[in-house]
Amino acid sequence: MAEPFSVRVTVRGYETDVQGHLNQAVYLNYAEHARWSLLQAAGVSQARLVGRGVGPVALETTIRYRRELLAGDEVDVTCEFEWGDGKTFRIRQEIRKADGTVAAEVTAVGGLLNLKERKLLADPREVFKELATDLGLFGL
Repeated sequence: MAEPFSVRVTVRGYETDVQGHLNQAVYLNYAEHARWSLLQAAGVSQARLVGRGVGPVALETTIRYRRELLAGDEVDVTCEFEWGDGKTFRIRQEIRKADGTVAAEVTAVGGLLNLKERKLLADPREVFKELATDLGLFGL
């Protein structure tokens, strides 16, 4: 199995809390950054999604904090799509320190929203297949 898509981020001092740890909300920003980076790498821009009349939506997100992150730490944020049947998909992500230590695990449930009807698409895979130039990044 191939390594998951990954993007490197450096923890910035202004992202930390009073204890010097990465603020809990910033983990979500890192995960979102990796997801949009994967979309871009796969050829799926925001403009293409909107042009198709759809937009990604987050339905559920769980973060499991494993190790602290401090200002200056470099982390790799992974992103893997998992497909089942139906309107939703899972995205599994890890935030790993440069030495490979897992600092956090992020699991999200998402879907694609029809922007006009305001309803989830029946099969989001079909839109990604239509728009993407690299289906492998979506595990398709």
